[in-house]
Amino acid sequence: MSSNEIIIRFEKQNNASRAYDGDRHIGECHFSLLEGRWVISRTDVDLGYEGRGIGRKLIHSVVENARLEGIKIFAMCPYAKSVFLKTPEYDDVL
Repeated sequence: MSSNEIIIRFEKQNNASRAYDGDRHIGECHFSLLEGRWVISRTDVDLGYEGRGIGRKLIHSVVENARLEGIKIFAMCPYAKSVFLKTPEYDDVL
């Protein structure tokens, strides 16, 4: 694990929001398009990067982009579900 700043990038072409430490891909919130909604299927962060809020930032990136595109989200991923339950300001995209 390096001391570079963690960068979160929304990569619509990859159906994901991804986290990078320098050039290294270290996490992802993956979604698919189903019936006009983005369905979050998984959120993963590499070992050694847990507990730093990266997963939450990945989900936030998906939420912000869903708002920009007027898309609703359904969370199948257990972690994403828990974030949505604890974050009422995301209710507008559910």
